Amino acid sequence: MTKWDDLRRLHDVNKDRHILELFDESRAGDFSVRADGMLFDYSKTNIDTATRAALVKLAEVSGVAEKRAAMFRGEKINDTEGRAVLHVALRAGDEAVIKVDGADVLPEVRRIRAACAAFARDVRSGGFKGQGGRITDVVNIGIGGSDLGPAMAYLALQPFADGPRCHFVSNVDGAHIHDTLKGLNPETTLVIVASKTFTTIETMTNADTAKRWMAATVANPAAQFAAVSTAGDKTAAYGIDPARVFGFEDWVGGRYSMWGPIGLALMIAVGPEAFDQFLAGGRAMDRHFLTADFAQNMPVMLALVGVWHNQLCDYATRAVLPYDQRLARLPAYLQQLEMESNGKRVAVDGSDLTVNSGPVVWGEPGTNGQHAFYQLIHQGTRVIPCEFLVARKGHEPDLAHQHLLLVSNCLAQAEALLRGRSLEAARAIMAKKGATGAELERQARHRVFPGNRPSTVLAYDLLTPFVLGQIIALYEHRVFVEGVILGINSYDQWGVELGKELALALQPVLEGKAGTEGKDGSTAALVDFLRG
Repeated sequence: MTKWDDLRRLHDVNKDRHILELFDESRAGDFSVRADGMLFDYSKTNIDTATRAALVKLAEVSGVAEKRAAMFRGEKINDTEGRAVLHVALRAGDEAVIKVDGADVLPEVRRIRAACAAFARDVRSGGFKGQGGRITDVVNIGIGGSDLGPAMAYLALQPFADGPRCHFVSNVDGAHIHDTLKGLNPETTLVIVASKTFTTIETMTNADTAKRWMAATVANPAAQFAAVSTAGDKTAAYGIDPARVFGFEDWVGGRYSMWGPIGLALMIAVGPEAFDQFLAGGRAMDRHFLTADFAQNMPVMLALVGVWHNQLCDYATRAVLPYDQRLARLPAYLQQLEMESNGKRVAVDGSDLTVNSGPVVWGEPGTNGQHAFYQLIHQGTRVIPCEFLVARKGHEPDLAHQHLLLVSNCLAQAEALLRGRSLEAARAIMAKKGATGAELERQARHRVFPGNRPSTVLAYDLLTPFVLGQIIALYEHRVFVEGVILGINSYDQWGVELGKELALALQPVLEGKAGTEGKDGSTAALVDFLRG
């Protein structure tokens, strides 16, 4: 017997059942969760009362509650690296106390947050100037978690972005830094270099390029640089004033870090007060996650729906579909959050996993996706669970009619995935169009939608800093719960390392300083071609 057996039995019994059969007058309310003004509806899945009970039991026997308490206590649950996992500390309230190795970490968190806020206010007010006047543009240079989080949030919070314009550079491809700096004024640009060790090769290569660009115009380029780093010696050697260097502890993973100094560019853009609201939203979701029973716990149920679809139904991908243009970068952000966290093949004890690890996460905003890949979702041969996000209202009251159309499309897509269209209905459509005989049958078959395809909807009032904080914390805790159930460490990322090592070894080969001995035939041939 394993902890998965009951769920496998339920899946085998019910796998061919149509989701519509589950609906009665109470299902929508019974199979949804509310938290601080947010609604998560998972009624359009093939989860019934017995399946939900078995999923909740799975979370219980997997030790989710115990591991959750250990994380919030500051225990070193990242045991392959010997670290606590405390991104929750970055948004903790003023009265909170969280200890690591016996010492409360929050006084230092608050000190650094206050320093970031003071600098942000200085930039926004014009107190901190460039060598040509008030700062008009901020260029954040980072990669991975040092880029995806703040870049996503900056776009999401555009209605609140009343500070300098922000730009984000991550790719070592020279086109990225070139196209970003083109058109900016070096005399009024602030560059933030986000690298904990100040050695990340992509980030430091781009930082050097930005520094040379600025040096061609201003006398002291380092005076317009700030850093988010713990490597004070390296930032000092780079010429950055220690007052503009903001560090964070090793118990904050990169993809969980925008709540702290990594969010400096966002704080400059929207202001410390709005950033505080972002933290408050995350804190509200933390409180809900810690206190709500599992069956009414939004992160837990979001995770259990994901486990049901991926590990039990064997649906290998998950589409994240925000019907909110300003959340355009959310799918990319969640790709890293979920796939870097739970893309593992061994359990914490080093044994091979006996079930699949995390799914492939992807997506685009609606309604754009409807004119791209929804064809495959509706009529393709593979089932792809869809996760819709939608707001009750938008920030543009004069365009309320467009928002109504947006919401209509979101709900219609979820309904179409559920209901589908039968062959009989398709035949009736074609008969009305005048088709007959074999041609009617042929055309009708092209218009059949299988339906019975699962989706969830996360609905909220308006995309504000508080709501964005709720959303990000919700997905962070979802990753945690799924990782605990799988028995893996969601907080290391050794899979990132091998490619980096090989890239460093290949650079001198491409420069002609070393040969291709020891390389496979394909790599050697590609080197020959690309060296020219």
